[in-house]
Amino acid sequence: MFRYQIIVEYIGTNLRGWQVQKKGKTVQGLIQKKISKLLKEKIILFGSGRTDAGVHAIEQSAHFDTSSEIVEINKFLKSINHFLINEGISILKIKKRKKDFHSRFSAKMRVYKYVIINRLSKPAIDRNRGWHIIKKLDPSLMNRGAQRLIGTKDFTTFRASSCRAKSPIKTMKSIKIKSSKNKIIIEFKSQSFLQHQVRSMVGCLKYLGEKKWSIKKFNYILKAKNRTLCAPLAPAEGLFLAKIIY
Repeated sequence: MFRYQIIVEYIGTNLRGWQVQKKGKTVQGLIQKKISKLLKEKIILFGSGRTDAGVHAIEQSAHFDTSSEIVEINKFLKSINHFLINEGISILKIKKRKKDFHSRFSAKMRVYKYVIINRLSKPAIDRNRGWHIIKKLDPSLMNRGAQRLIGTKDFTTFRASSCRAKSPIKTMKSIKIKSSKNKIIIEFKSQSFLQHQVRSMVGCLKYLGEKKWSIKKFNYILKAKNRTLCAPLAPAEGLFLAKIIY
């Protein structure tokens, strides 16, 4: 058996997320189907993690095993992308890996980016690729709040009620906020995240940025470990899985 890693880029707007569902198109389902057809055997794709419906990826990572060695990588890449590109999916790289590599369990760090379009006019080029917020946000206030999220903490406040993680304790390695030309990009780096954690944190940082909350209230909500106190979830369209670090 041969093991291959793929790096995948996709626009999640018209997809039901990463994981195979009973109904609707998913990233995993579409790629599995096309690779299985090309290799003429049933392929199971293992992703580094799930992304929800509407969430995008700049560099999602996944792997699969096959009894067929892929000799002409570039030819294989062109063939599979010919089928996938109309679905908003593109495989950027294919790399042969050792048997002990696992796209999920070998990951040392995951990087997510959240994009906010902060202006009066609705975006055209960035439509469905950012959260459009009209009210002017204060990135410096948002950054002050973000720094309080860094480190090993109980993130129960930012955890989905359907989250299956055994523990709400996670270690946030870094959060960086960049602002330019009516666009705010927030980068989150951690080994792993709880379900809806990033979108929940962005929702709270937005309340801070528009001065609906004070830093004192933001701190209280973080330490309260109470999901019901969290701000409304930021929409999926602004979230990008940026990179998986091994």
